[in-house]
Amino acid sequence: MKELAEKKFDIVKTCSTKANMSDKFKDDDLKQEVLKRIPDGEVSSYAQGDFEDLCRGPHVPNTKFLKFFKLTRVAGAYLGGDESREMLTRIYGTAYADKESLKEHIRIIEEAKKRDHRKLGVEMKLFTFDEEVGGGLPIWLPNGGRLRSKLEQLLYKAHRDRGYEPVRGPELLKADVWRRSGHYANYKENMYFTTIDETEYGIKPMNCVGHIKVYQSDIRSYRDLPLKFFEYGVVHRHEKSGVLHGLFRVREFAQDDSHIFCMPSQIKENILEILKFAGTIMENFGFHYEMEISTKPAKAIGGDEIWETATKALKEALDENGFKYGIDEGGGAFYGPKIDIKITDALKRKWQCGTIQVDFNLPERFDLGYIDANNERQRPVMLHRALLGSFERFIGILLEHTAGELPFFIAPTQVVIVPISDAHLDYAKEISRELRKINVDSEIASKNESLNKRIRTAEKQRVPMIVVLGDNEVANKSVALRDRQARTQSDMSLAEFINLTKEKLSEVHF
Repeated sequence: MKELAEKKFDIVKTCSTKANMSDKFKDDDLKQEVLKRIPDGEVSSYAQGDFEDLCRGPHVPNTKFLKFFKLTRVAGAYLGGDESREMLTRIYGTAYADKESLKEHIRIIEEAKKRDHRKLGVEMKLFTFDEEVGGGLPIWLPNGGRLRSKLEQLLYKAHRDRGYEPVRGPELLKADVWRRSGHYANYKENMYFTTIDETEYGIKPMNCVGHIKVYQSDIRSYRDLPLKFFEYGVVHRHEKSGVLHGLFRVREFAQDDSHIFCMPSQIKENILEILKFAGTIMENFGFHYEMEISTKPAKAIGGDEIWETATKALKEALDENGFKYGIDEGGGAFYGPKIDIKITDALKRKWQCGTIQVDFNLPERFDLGYIDANNERQRPVMLHRALLGSFERFIGILLEHTAGELPFFIAPTQVVIVPISDAHLDYAKEISRELRKINVDSEIASKNESLNKRIRTAEKQRVPMIVVLGDNEVANKSVALRDRQARTQSDMSLAEFINLTKEKLSEVHF
């Protein structure tokens, strides 16, 4: 690679038919395998010196631009993805325009390894996976359960403050309803199906149909709109084992899902309210974010006119309020265009979390209606909305963003109380009871271990505050506090410590 960079070969693109390319590379089994997976039509290849390979590109124009590179890893890959065929070696690498950028990229990769949420999940005893249970099915341990619960409770209150109503749809629905919604034709490969009493059922991959049924349970007036339903809906999606990755890619997950049914005239105001809500959440977790509008994909329901109307509504809502956004052509959901909210973490990686989708199609398919001011039946618009995306993915992102140093208000264990000896245990229990009264979770580290080991264990689990109790603390009703996040040690009265934890809890404003 160094020699090729120094030779400064031009990288030349050639376009031809699939048949010509097949004939050109007739003696190359790998290229023949690649060609099988390319649709008929124009095929491109790139050449540098005496080497040529199939690729859709684009490429840099000359090998001199590849001077600053690093090979990162090797992996095995079966020819054509078939386990019965020849094993090939795949070499991974990266290249940058200058040495400094490459060094920064390598630094981020190394830092990402330290922050890997799968590693942190074990150290902090948050979640685990078990092959006997199945791949992509996380098991939440008590610490992880407390973390999720705190996040759910904060969001529950925030939703209720904004006029959302909690609902719940079934996880198993007849296949006929998935046919009506369009999921069966457009999303079937991502779903699980079973047969009960000779009738086919599908496990829900999304919550929208259940919320439609909630809407249909009563006659709706224009005075009722917008109607906002939300649910921490558990969904299942079929993922191939090769793409499963910790909490980032799983087969079962829970969405902070909501559907807003409104009049067409209410689209903009509701989109702006959702964006404000999303911004508040991201700011509380220290994320910067940007937005992208995704348009009609190749596999979609509804005519072009409906899609254009929906996409225009999204653009107008953003344009009229000065929001900047990109365009992802063909990246929309099969039933409507969407705004994706993409956050940037501490390692400058972008993650797609929240989404807002405008849907004229499902209300039409399910014949939804409301009575307008003239006593005539009209069709509502359906806004699909998730802010975190899924609890699993968001928690994984948050763990890596913070390197496990979670904000005090959602830390699974916020305080570890370390009594130096059994003589201080009663006081430790008293402090724990006082903390429980203000919804602060604590643990008492009273195992028969050295003081230093108990403190190290709490630090390894990234507990924000460690309180050490000895004779002096018991006599004076005080605590010796180690504040992990502030990187300070201090002595204070028990009353002062309780007030400090209250202040920490009040720092979040959803």
